[in-house]
Amino acid sequence: MADLAEEVLKAAKTIAVVGLSRDPAKAAHSVPAAMQAAGFRVIPVHPSADELLGEKVYRRLTDIPEPVDIVDVFRPSREAPGVAEQAVAIGAKTLWLQQGIVSPEARRIAEAGGLNYVEDRCIAVVRALGRITR
Repeated sequence: MADLAEEVLKAAKTIAVVGLSRDPAKAAHSVPAAMQAAGFRVIPVHPSADELLGEKVYRRLTDIPEPVDIVDVFRPSREAPGVAEQAVAIGAKTLWLQQGIVSPEARRIAEAGGLNYVEDRCIAVVRALGRITR
C-alpha cells in the first residue's frame, strides 16, 4: 500500500517550489527539473530570479495566481513555519519539506490548516520509486 507521500504525489499536478535554485548542480534545481520532466507543472518561488526552468518566478507563494497542489520546500528548517503559513493561506493541499528538512512547528501549522504534511523526503525519489508521472 502506498504511503501518504505517494498518495499526495499521485493526486498532484502543480508543485510550487520554494527555494528553487539557479544552480543546476544543486538538488534545489535538479529535483524540480526532474519533476517538471516527469510532467508536473513546477512554479518557482525565489526572492530575486525572474525565470527558472522556463517558468515565471514568484517572490512569495501568495503571489501565485493559480491553485497549487504541493508546496515543496528547499529552505532551512527555521524558515519552514513561515512557508507553512503561506501554504495554508493559498489553500495548497500539501506541504512537503525536502530531505533533511524537519519542522514540528511547520507540521503543526500545516495540519491545523488542513494540509497534508510530508517532511524529510525527496519528492523526486518518491516519484521515481512510485513510477509516478503526469
